[in-house]
Amino acid sequence: MEISYKQLLANISTFIFDVDGVLTNGMLTIMPDGELVRHMNVKDGYAMKTALNKGFRVCIISGGTNQAVKSRLAALGISDIYLGAHNKIVQYTEIIEKYKLKPDNVLYMGDDIPDVPVMQKVGLPSCPNDAVPEVQKAARYISDYKGGEGCVRDVIEQVLKVQRKWDNYFDATL
Repeated sequence: MEISYKQLLANISTFIFDVDGVLTNGMLTIMPDGELVRHMNVKDGYAMKTALNKGFRVCIISGGTNQAVKSRLAALGISDIYLGAHNKIVQYTEIIEKYKLKPDNVLYMGDDIPDVPVMQKVGLPSCPNDAVPEVQKAARYISDYKGGEGCVRDVIEQVLKVQRKWDNYFDATL
Protein backbone atom coordinates (compact mmCIF):
# COMPACT_ATOMS: atom_id res chain seq x y z
CA MET A 1 0.00 0.00 0.00
CA GLU A 2 1.36 3.42 -0.98
CA ILE A 3 1.92 5.98 1.76
CA SER A 4 -0.32 9.02 1.43
CA TYR A 5 1.22 12.48 1.44
CA LYS A 6 -0.59 13.15 4.76
CA GLN A 7 1.53 10.45 6.43
CA LEU A 8 4.71 12.15 5.18
CA LEU A 9 3.83 15.48 6.87
CA ALA A 10 4.87 14.18 10.29
CA ASN A 11 8.49 13.77 9.12
CA ILE A 12 8.98 17.29 7.76
CA SER A 13 11.45 19.58 9.53
CA THR A 14 12.57 21.66 6.55
CA PHE A 15 10.69 23.57 3.87
CA ILE A 16 12.39 24.62 0.65
CA PHE A 17 10.54 26.94 -1.71
CA ASP A 18 11.07 28.35 -5.16
CA VAL A 19 10.06 32.03 -5.51
CA ASP A 20 8.57 32.86 -8.92
CA GLY A 21 5.39 30.84 -9.42
CA VAL A 22 5.36 29.60 -5.79
CA LEU A 23 5.79 32.59 -3.47
CA THR A 24 4.58 34.81 -6.33
CA ASN A 25 1.99 34.23 -9.03
CA GLY A 26 4.77 34.16 -11.62
CA MET A 27 3.72 37.46 -13.15
CA LEU A 28 6.22 40.30 -13.48
CA THR A 29 5.36 43.97 -13.69
CA ILE A 30 8.04 45.73 -15.70
CA MET A 31 8.49 49.30 -14.51
CA PRO A 32 9.60 52.11 -16.87
CA ASP A 33 13.12 51.93 -15.39
CA GLY A 34 13.30 48.18 -16.09
CA GLU A 35 12.75 47.11 -12.48
CA LEU A 36 10.78 43.87 -12.18
CA VAL A 37 8.05 43.95 -9.54
CA ARG A 38 6.69 40.77 -7.97
CA HIS A 39 3.74 40.30 -5.62
CA MET A 40 3.91 38.02 -2.57
CA ASN A 41 1.06 36.84 -0.37
CA VAL A 42 1.25 38.03 3.25
CA LYS A 43 -0.46 34.82 4.40
CA ASP A 44 2.47 32.84 2.99
CA GLY A 45 4.80 35.20 4.88
CA TYR A 46 2.92 34.64 8.13
CA ALA A 47 3.11 30.88 7.69
CA MET A 48 6.87 30.96 6.97
CA LYS A 49 7.48 33.16 10.02
CA THR A 50 5.34 30.84 12.16
CA ALA A 51 7.25 27.78 10.92
CA LEU A 52 10.57 29.44 11.78
CA ASN A 53 9.30 30.39 15.24
CA LYS A 54 8.21 26.79 15.82
CA GLY A 55 11.70 25.46 15.02
CA PHE A 56 11.32 24.51 11.37
CA ARG A 57 13.88 25.41 8.73
CA VAL A 58 12.68 27.49 5.77
CA CYS A 59 14.98 27.81 2.77
CA ILE A 60 14.65 29.49 -0.61
CA ILE A 61 16.18 28.34 -3.90
CA SER A 62 15.35 30.59 -6.85
CA GLY A 63 16.67 31.22 -10.31
CA GLY A 64 15.73 34.88 -9.87
CA THR A 65 18.17 37.47 -8.57
CA ASN A 66 15.93 40.26 -7.23
CA GLN A 67 17.46 41.79 -4.09
CA ALA A 68 14.07 43.12 -2.92
CA VAL A 69 12.85 39.51 -2.78
CA LYS A 70 15.89 38.60 -0.68
CA SER A 71 15.24 41.56 1.64
CA ARG A 72 11.59 40.58 2.13
CA LEU A 73 12.46 36.96 2.93
CA ALA A 74 15.35 37.93 5.22
CA ALA A 75 12.98 40.27 7.10
CA LEU A 76 10.84 37.21 7.85
CA GLY A 77 13.89 35.55 9.43
CA ILE A 78 14.88 33.28 6.53
CA SER A 79 18.65 33.02 6.32
CA ASP A 80 19.10 30.28 3.72
CA ILE A 81 18.24 32.25 0.58
CA TYR A 82 19.87 31.13 -2.66
CA LEU A 83 19.23 33.40 -5.65
CA GLY A 84 20.52 32.96 -9.18
CA ALA A 85 20.31 29.18 -8.77
CA HIS A 86 19.91 27.57 -12.17
CA ASN A 87 21.01 24.06 -11.16
CA LYS A 88 19.00 23.89 -7.93
CA ILE A 89 20.35 20.49 -6.95
CA VAL A 90 23.64 22.21 -6.00
CA GLN A 91 21.95 24.41 -3.39
CA TYR A 92 19.71 21.55 -2.24
CA THR A 93 22.79 19.39 -1.61
CA GLU A 94 24.44 22.25 0.28
CA ILE A 95 21.38 22.58 2.56
CA ILE A 96 21.21 18.82 3.16
CA GLU A 97 24.90 18.65 4.07
CA LYS A 98 24.93 21.89 6.10
CA TYR A 99 22.11 20.72 8.39
CA LYS A 100 22.77 16.96 8.12
CA LEU A 101 19.23 16.37 6.88
CA LYS A 102 17.60 13.26 5.55
CA PRO A 103 15.65 13.79 2.33
CA ASP A 104 12.53 12.39 4.07
CA ASN A 105 12.55 15.45 6.34
CA VAL A 106 12.33 17.92 3.43
CA LEU A 107 9.27 19.35 1.70
CA TYR A 108 10.10 21.13 -1.55
CA MET A 109 7.62 23.24 -3.49
CA GLY A 110 8.32 24.23 -7.07
CA ASP A 111 6.32 25.09 -10.15
CA ASP A 112 8.49 24.68 -13.25
CA ILE A 113 10.94 22.31 -14.91
CA PRO A 114 14.11 23.53 -13.07
CA ASP A 115 12.44 22.31 -9.84
CA VAL A 116 12.00 18.70 -10.93
CA PRO A 117 15.54 17.43 -10.09
CA VAL A 118 15.17 18.58 -6.46
CA MET A 119 11.59 17.27 -6.28
CA GLN A 120 12.92 13.83 -7.22
CA LYS A 121 15.23 13.86 -4.16
CA VAL A 122 13.00 15.07 -1.31
CA GLY A 123 10.59 13.27 0.97
CA LEU A 124 7.59 15.38 -0.02
CA PRO A 125 7.70 17.05 -3.43
CA SER A 126 4.82 19.49 -3.79
CA CYS A 127 3.58 22.21 -6.12
CA PRO A 128 0.90 24.87 -6.55
CA ASN A 129 -2.10 23.81 -8.62
CA ASP A 130 -0.97 25.95 -11.56
CA ALA A 131 2.45 24.29 -11.86
CA VAL A 132 3.49 22.95 -15.26
CA PRO A 133 2.43 19.35 -16.04
CA GLU A 134 5.96 17.94 -15.58
CA VAL A 135 6.09 19.33 -12.05
CA GLN A 136 2.60 18.11 -11.22
CA LYS A 137 3.67 14.64 -12.34
CA ALA A 138 6.71 14.78 -10.01
CA ALA A 139 4.67 16.05 -7.04
CA ARG A 140 3.29 13.88 -4.24
CA TYR A 141 1.06 16.79 -3.20
CA ILE A 142 -0.57 19.42 -5.41
CA SER A 143 -1.96 22.32 -3.40
CA ASP A 144 -5.50 23.53 -3.99
CA TYR A 145 -3.96 27.01 -4.25
CA LYS A 146 -2.08 28.72 -7.06
CA GLY A 147 1.40 30.17 -6.80
CA GLY A 148 1.36 33.47 -4.92
CA GLU A 149 -2.16 32.78 -3.69
CA GLY A 150 -1.54 30.76 -0.53
CA CYS A 151 0.04 27.48 -1.66
CA VAL A 152 2.97 28.01 0.72
CA ARG A 153 0.61 28.71 3.62
CA ASP A 154 -1.31 25.55 2.65
CA VAL A 155 1.65 23.17 2.96
CA ILE A 156 3.14 24.81 6.05
CA GLU A 157 -0.19 24.87 7.85
CA GLN A 158 -0.79 21.20 7.06
CA VAL A 159 2.63 20.17 8.39
CA LEU A 160 2.30 22.26 11.54
CA LYS A 161 -1.22 20.99 12.22
CA VAL A 162 -0.18 17.34 11.83
CA GLN A 163 2.72 17.98 14.21
CA ARG A 164 0.41 19.93 16.59
CA LYS A 165 2.42 23.12 16.25
CA TRP A 166 -0.14 25.35 14.51
CA ASP A 167 -2.90 25.71 17.09
CA ASN A 168 -1.35 28.32 19.40
CA TYR A 169 -2.72 31.43 17.69
CA PHE A 170 -1.79 33.76 20.52
CA ASP A 171 1.84 32.78 20.89
CA ALA A 172 3.66 35.91 22.04
CA THR A 173 6.81 34.88 20.12
CA LEU A 174 5.06 35.45 16.79
